[in-house]
Parts: sequence; structure tokens; C-alpha cells
Amino acid sequence: MKTKTRRKNKVNVVTLGCSKNLVDSEVLMGQLRANKFDVEHESESDDHNIVIINTCGFVESAKQESIDTILRYVDAKKDGAVEKVYVTGCLSERYKGDLEKEIPDVDAYFGTRELPKILKTLKADYKHELVGERLLTTPQHYAYFKISEGCDRPCSFCAIPLMRGGHVSVPVEELIERAKTLAAKGTRELLLIAQDLTYYGLDIYKKRELAKLVDALSDVNGIDWIRLHYAFPSGFPMDVLDVMKNRSNVCNYLDMPLQHISDDMLKSMRRGITKQKTIDTVNAIRDKIPGIAIRTTLIAGYPGETEKDHEEMLRWVEDSKFERLGIFTYSHEENTHAYSLKDDVQEKVKKARADAVMQVQQEISYKLNQEKIGNTYNVLFDRKEGEYFIGRTEFDSPDVDNEVLVKALGDTYVRIGDFAKVKITDASDFDLYGQLV
Repeated sequence: MKTKTRRKNKVNVVTLGCSKNLVDSEVLMGQLRANKFDVEHESESDDHNIVIINTCGFVESAKQESIDTILRYVDAKKDGAVEKVYVTGCLSERYKGDLEKEIPDVDAYFGTRELPKILKTLKADYKHELVGERLLTTPQHYAYFKISEGCDRPCSFCAIPLMRGGHVSVPVEELIERAKTLAAKGTRELLLIAQDLTYYGLDIYKKRELAKLVDALSDVNGIDWIRLHYAFPSGFPMDVLDVMKNRSNVCNYLDMPLQHISDDMLKSMRRGITKQKTIDTVNAIRDKIPGIAIRTTLIAGYPGETEKDHEEMLRWVEDSKFERLGIFTYSHEENTHAYSLKDDVQEKVKKARADAVMQVQQEISYKLNQEKIGNTYNVLFDRKEGEYFIGRTEFDSPDVDNEVLVKALGDTYVRIGDFAKVKITDASDFDLYGQLV
């Protein structure tokens, strides 16, 4: 067993869940670094004595992963490998009392908005002057950019308001300063994120101001791409598409989770939109921005989903030909509105329905990618892996979308974080292959 040391504290921050959590971890790490802490993200070394786990509590599988991670580090603490284990994030916010009873060996639990409290526990000061200062865990050339916190939507299946509270927008001026700070350090792409991007500004400006924000961010020197994630379809502010059309550094890309298409499902999910309105919204967006890449996410196996509902979703996916699509199986989350419904779709049926949707989407993606052969695109290169340089077009977000692979042969060389023109020579279901122009 290790004995406690007198050496300077070294902190390992472990992040689970979504990109919003990742930003929270980066801000925490920036504060710790400013307080002269030695801090790393998901360190593989065993020389840290403090672990902070930023948990996810969104769906059952994510909750289990968070619990397993907590238990792993508690065991490490018992073995003397670490001295302190702290837990923060969504799971901790949602189940703090239960966790304190079930896993008492954790030194302290914190909620999603308790960063100052975490720092105080570590005898560190919360430095208000660190506007936009983060210790990026992504490659320096792109950064997730959170414009608000929380959500006011009443979606029946979603536990986010329980964990993140109501919607709170960050003022435009503060976001501009954050963007300038990132750009000064080499960030070229901002991936705008929020629980609900399209609600931005309603709380502080009394109207939707996403378009105003995106327009202002596009003026920040050094920002070459701005990408929009997690737009709600009901009440979508169409004026943001004018900014997308007029500003060359706003990507023709929109992440809009639609969840389902059956009117019965949409009503039960409390989405505030109908099938026809959904179709009209997607068509209006495509009419305004021809060639836009729309990413959506769906849910399979929501309570009461019949085979007819599933078939309706399949046909709609076939007809809509979304450029990017993902699907989750429904998770029955306590204290949500849908928890009062019977979780009556068997897990194997949920999975089979999700697989069927992805099979349709795979065929759509393959056909759309085949149409790109012979075209030339501006590609931002993220990394080198094996014998390939790997990058993305403006139609692709990191980790979830298609990638462009360029073979690193002979004189072929690109610098990571730079743009280059690439002619597409081949394509598979979810990847493009090309050569530098």
C-alpha cells in the first residue's frame, strides 16, 4: 500500500458523457491550472493523488458507466493508489443523497453548478477573471463552445432539467470574449453546444438571439468554422439560416434531434410539434440552405411505440435522407414524465428497431458519399492515424460524423489543425477517401 506523500497535489479529471460535460471539465482544469495545480485529463499514469470524476446521468447505460468508474477509483483509494476521490456532474446532481449512502468512501459529491465549491474543497480560489480560459482536451484547433446551461423544454423522456436546471444563457459579450481567448490560442473551429441552442437569449434578451450571437462570433478573427449543435425543431429561429447563408465561416451544418415522426409518439414525448410541422421545418431549412448537412437523432422503443409507429419512422428516414443520423434505445428514467408510462417495448425489440433504422441510414449515407466522388472539399485535418491523415469537411462534426482519409505517401503531408483542398477519389458508408489538390 502506498503511503501518503508530501508532494504537490496532482489531479486527474475523468469525464463521462457529452460534450457539455467535457467543457465543464476543461473549465475546472483551467481553474486548477491557474491555482498552480498539476492537472491532467484522463491520465494513464498512476502518479496523481486526487481524482475528480465528472459523471453522466442521462440514460441507464451512462449511469452504470459512471457508477463503475466511481467504484474503480474508490478501490484505488482503498489500495492507497490515490488519496482523494471527488465526484461531480449530472449523476452526482441527480442522485447525490443515494450515492453518499451507497458509496460513502467518496470524499465529496458536487452538483453540476458547484465549481466554486469544488475549488474551495481543494483549497483553490475561483478566479472570475478567467473568461474563456480552459484547458482544452480536444485538439487545439477545435473547441466545444457552450452558450447556455440547462433546459426549459418539457420533453417527457428527458432528465436533463433534473440535473442541469432551467435554461440560462451566457451574454453575447461574454461569449465573444471567450471566443477571442480560444482563437488567440489557435482554435479555428467553434462547435456551439447547449441543451437547447435555439432557446438562446429568451431569458436575458426576451427574444431568441441565436442569429445575433452567431453573426457576432463570425466576426472573431481566427475563427474559420462555426458549427451548430442541438437545435430544437419547435420554434426554430429561421433567421439563423440567413447568417449561415451570408457568413462563409458558418458551416452549412445543423444538428437537430427530432426523436420521432409518429404524431402519437411526438405528442406523448411532449415535443410540441407534429409530423407535418417537422417535415415542413426540415424542408424549409433545406430550401433556405441548399446542400446543408442535417444531423438528427431518434429514439427507438419509447413507451407505447407500436410496429406501425416504427414503420412510419423507417419510411420517413428513407424519404428524408438525412445526411447524418443516430438513434438511441429508450431509457426509462425515474422522475421524468414518461416514467409514469409503462416501459412496454422489450429491450430486444428496441435494439432491433434501432438497428433497422441504422441499416436504412447506412444505405443512405453510402449513396450520398458515392455522389461526392470527384468533388473537391475544404478539409480540416484533426489527426494522423496509421498511414492516413484524417480530417473533416464542413458537413462533419468530430467523433460522430464522416471523416476524410488521405494516405500519407511520399510528398503527401498536411499539418494537423490546418485546412487543405482534397479531391474525393473513393467512398464507403461513413468515410471518404481522397488526395490533396
